[in-house]
Amino acid sequence: MLRAYASGRLFGEGFGDGPPWALALHGWARTHADFAGVLGPDRVGGQALDAVALDLPGFGATPVPPAAWGSPEYAVAVSAMLDELAPKIVLLGHSFGGRVAVHLAATHPDRVEALVLTGVPLFRPAGARVRPNRGYRAIRGLARAGLVGAATLERARERYGSSDYRAASGVMRDVLVTVLGEDYEPAMREVRCPTVLLWGEQDFDVPLEVARRAAGVIPGARLEVLPGIGHLTPTAAPEGLREALLASRP
Repeated sequence: MLRAYASGRLFGEGFGDGPPWALALHGWARTHADFAGVLGPDRVGGQALDAVALDLPGFGATPVPPAAWGSPEYAVAVSAMLDELAPKIVLLGHSFGGRVAVHLAATHPDRVEALVLTGVPLFRPAGARVRPNRGYRAIRGLARAGLVGAATLERARERYGSSDYRAASGVMRDVLVTVLGEDYEPAMREVRCPTVLLWGEQDFDVPLEVARRAAGVIPGARLEVLPGIGHLTPTAAPEGLREALLASRP
């Protein structure tokens, strides 16, 4: 059942009966529902973890942010609910949620006991395209010169943009552009809690090379690989994530 947090600014699902010691943050275009198998009763009839899975602003039940936030602003928004949790928590971040979790761990070291990251695009994979498509760059240049209108530019964005970009609209499209341009390395170097990078062996969206590079930047981070698993680890390998949380429990 959905609950309101941070005075109604955030929504998510609570699990267990005690003070929540785990907080899960989902990936782009996903929701709290991804973590039902991780945080809910396990398959052998065990109890749910005392935890919260949030809908980040702009996804699920939580309203869209008022501006084109980046990961630091998302972390500030999530920090508003920390007093509703246990004094020390374990943060679980998948994909985009992991970017937010890194900033939250870096800025609130007194509240974050441990960090579990999975499939988080903290670096661009080698060979990934950084510059926009040549056709889009040409149309964007014409638009800046006033030679084509906004409708033409928007059609070019729809044609050349990524699937995430095409699916987003309004402020959320601007949020996506913002987070894709961020440098996460400074925040990663500020993390002081034990960190586990739990990665799908067959994650082709955020390959293992990203995890290996992140493990060399986050102080004391440990990489564990999930054989045969792809990018959607919360639904494909919930037991592995659950075990990582329990192993890091305050």
